[in-house]
Amino acid sequence: MESKKKNKVNKEKQVKDNDIKEEEAVEKEVSEDDELLSKRIKDLEEEVLRGKAELLNYRKRKDEETARIVKYAEEDILKGFLPILDNFERAISMDDDNLEDEVSKFLSGFKLMYKQIKELLEKFEVKEIESLGKEFDPALHQAVVMGKDDKFPAGVVTEVLQKGYMYKDRVLRVAMVKVNE
Repeated sequence: MESKKKNKVNKEKQVKDNDIKEEEAVEKEVSEDDELLSKRIKDLEEEVLRGKAELLNYRKRKDEETARIVKYAEEDILKGFLPILDNFERAISMDDDNLEDEVSKFLSGFKLMYKQIKELLEKFEVKEIESLGKEFDPALHQAVVMGKDDKFPAGVVTEVLQKGYMYKDRVLRVAMVKVNE
């Protein structure tokens, strides 16, 4: 009987040991699953943060692009006015200041229209690029002719052949100039 008791106790001990081993295995498995879940959650949180950052950067770029487009929306229309302004200047330059002849009377109307166009361009922040006597700047000037003039130092604009214009902080049209050698 004693041996049956010992066997029974040994079996109970083995069952307990097996139960403990199973519990430890389950706990280890649960612990590994928790670690995997924690890592996956952390990865997903980082992915969400990156997505938010990308969305904010996209919005910022779009807002800047939209602001730039709105700021320079009139640029093409204003460029179209420049040849008209040039033609008015050529016509007005024909006037000999003799107010009695027919040409001067005719050109007085041109002068009025020229003045209105200039005022319109100024309203839209279009300004003439001051070039005569200034240092040649390839961003503002296009050298069409080179010449020698002792009145000016080398690299200075001696004559403006076609006026250049700025629109806000951009070059609308470069000035065509004669540069001193």
